[in-house]
Amino acid sequence: MKNILLVDDEESIHLLYQEELEEEGYRVYSAFSGEEGLAKLDDIKVDLVILDINMPGMNGLEVLRQIKSINQNLPVILCSAYQEFKQDLSSWASDEYLVKSANLDELKAAVKRHLG
Repeated sequence: MKNILLVDDEESIHLLYQEELEEEGYRVYSAFSGEEGLAKLDDIKVDLVILDINMPGMNGLEVLRQIKSINQNLPVILCSAYQEFKQDLSSWASDEYLVKSANLDELKAAVKRHLG
């Protein structure tokens, strides 16, 4: 079973994504801040990270930078409600950039692309 770390400050996103991704056969771990997400990467073998950008404290672009400096091969999907972050050069280090939607087909397809 592949492990996914979801880093997002919105509890409703965790509930929705976790339910949908677990139905697809993935194990989903939750972190509600960038700092918590980085700490969980030390404790859990993760196969993919789904990362929000706009979070209090450490934002997702900083978390992305730190993840890629630790493990450049770990796939990271940025998932933000804001399209404009896609233009930020910092976001280009991600493996995929998606705009949040209630329809999770695009997210599930992206996860399958990166995890096989």
